Amino acid sequence: MTGAFETLAVTERDDRTVVELHRPEARNAINATMVEELHAVCADLERRPRLLLLTGRGGVFAAGADIGELLERGRDEALAGINSRLFDRIARLPLPTCAAVDGYALGGGAELAYACDIRLATPSAVFGNPEPGLGILAAAGACWRLGDLVGRSVAKQVLLGGRTLDAAAAERFGLIAEIVPPADLLDHAHRLLDRMARSAPSALRLTKLVLDADGPHPLADDLAQAILFESEEKQTRMRAFLTRKTPS
Repeated sequence: MTGAFETLAVTERDDRTVVELHRPEARNAINATMVEELHAVCADLERRPRLLLLTGRGGVFAAGADIGELLERGRDEALAGINSRLFDRIARLPLPTCAAVDGYALGGGAELAYACDIRLATPSAVFGNPEPGLGILAAAGACWRLGDLVGRSVAKQVLLGGRTLDAAAAERFGLIAEIVPPADLLDHAHRLLDRMARSAPSALRLTKLVLDADGPHPLADDLAQAILFESEEKQTRMRAFLTRKTPS
């Protein structure tokens, strides 16, 4: 799969796949092409289970979903769960996954990190979900995964109160396993995967299955998002966001 993608840089090893989000011009924002390409990575890992390491290029993990694309999505796209289905697929991959986060992991980028089993981060990492400010909700996993990861009180501070979690707070609340210098981030992540690789794959796979529990998601997320995607508030806020981002 190496070199076959437009928005990803993929490196294959015998026991793992390393995926670097690679849209530096958009701070690695998750667009439809990246979603499609990540599905292809998932399909490969489902056929031949291996560990997965996810990271981002250019000092940022992923600064969110592509707002220009979100603006054009409506009820039908929300019900299709474009991002939520992908992140759920990543969460359900047979073997463990690790997100190595440097810089911003916001919106969909944060939800992608939440979908991984373990997260490592640099001191500059920032996690947050500003979706309500754009007239929508964090419907690709944050509304239920984040509470499981950091507790409902902290999740509400992030999702309702607009709080962002820097690396120190993320470590304190258990969202990340370790803070490491940027130059050492991938080395630390690979050492973590090396430890995992020494375990029996079948034991890792079954342990992950037992640890993970199903809920009413992502259907509940999709239904709520379907309503918000049709709202005038979403259109107004996203157009205002895009206008601020457009050079004069």
